[in-house]
Amino acid sequence: MFDIQTIKQRYNIIGNSPQIERAIRVALQVAATDLTVLITGESGVGKENFPKIIHQNSARKHGQYIAVNCGAIPEGTIDSELFGHEKGSFTGATDARKGYFEQSSGGTIFLDEVAELPMSTQVRLLRVLETGEFMRVGSSKMQKTDVRVVAATNVNIPNAIAKGKFREDLYYRLNTVPIYIPPIRERKSDVLLLFKKFSVDFSQKYRMPPIVLSKEAEEKVLNYSFPGNVRQLKNLVEQISIIEQERNITIDVLKKYIPEETITTSLSTLKNIGRTSDVFFERELVFKFLSEMQKDISDLKKKIAELTNTKPANRLEPKQLVLDGDAKENVLISDHYPDDPIEIAEYVEGQEVDFNEKTPIETEILSLQETEKALIKKALSKNNGHRKDAANDLGISERTLYRKLNEYHLEE
Repeated sequence: MFDIQTIKQRYNIIGNSPQIERAIRVALQVAATDLTVLITGESGVGKENFPKIIHQNSARKHGQYIAVNCGAIPEGTIDSELFGHEKGSFTGATDARKGYFEQSSGGTIFLDEVAELPMSTQVRLLRVLETGEFMRVGSSKMQKTDVRVVAATNVNIPNAIAKGKFREDLYYRLNTVPIYIPPIRERKSDVLLLFKKFSVDFSQKYRMPPIVLSKEAEEKVLNYSFPGNVRQLKNLVEQISIIEQERNITIDVLKKYIPEETITTSLSTLKNIGRTSDVFFERELVFKFLSEMQKDISDLKKKIAELTNTKPANRLEPKQLVLDGDAKENVLISDHYPDDPIEIAEYVEGQEVDFNEKTPIETEILSLQETEKALIKKALSKNNGHRKDAANDLGISERTLYRKLNEYHLEE
């Protein structure tokens, strides 16, 4: 049985929250296998520690460990970097070169920001994962590699798949064992531990007393969402440690370094939470649709009042209406005006009364699904088809919007 505390100390992981301990436990359990692992989480949460835990607690720990930042390598050279090339295969290829997959055979390769790989490279990667085979750039000779692949990304891959930027088959091949690293706002119990650890680290580095937060300042730190996660918190502590002479940090001092969170920031936070669960947004979307329906019914009620030339009331007197030229007819609307807007709509529907335009009044209460479709179309039209902006207007995640587009066959 692995000692979680020992692992934390060895890999400098701070925190006792159940989410972070579960992530460590899954990494340790999968280390003994050769299964492919996909590590997901927002930028700055510390995803880079977990491939090391997997590699160094596996049977491959004596093999090569190579970490590759896929987003930092130009598209024109990524295939050469990963799979190698033959001499003369392109301009500047003066010698044959082994790629990372060849170099790390018998060990582990960590593909950070894997969602940034171009589609052509994704095809090559899929072949390696399925058969262990690859070809160097400029070669027709198939080669084999025995390598354990661990990948990581801060991108919502299902959204990338929907946009045609990531292969669905590659996603399922990489996602054999998923490990989710929670953002700092989901592990509030660890925030002050992290702050104190960074404070001690920087006090030793810069040879000065550690900074200490007042109670009010602690509350401010705990209530801040830290969109940059652990990396942002670490930078915050370092800035304060260097700049402030007073080591007891009050809330007034802290406010200089922590920006006030705006509504935009709060919405961004909610959307990130929605990556792990869209249930909240489904509920919000329904409430939004119901609100729109209520507005439509209210408008309908006002229109009825205008057409009948009467103010809304509980009782209406019989009224004589001009139907067609000189023809007159007494139309008894009702001696009771219904309170329920739906009853109003049901009552007015079918009254063949011509109000100058000689068009029967037709009232239709849309179903919830029809209202959803109408609002989605309206948001897309307003934003010229830009789905991200449309999702923002609707107050839902892009993933929910894509699912709704597919559900209602609204894909272009």
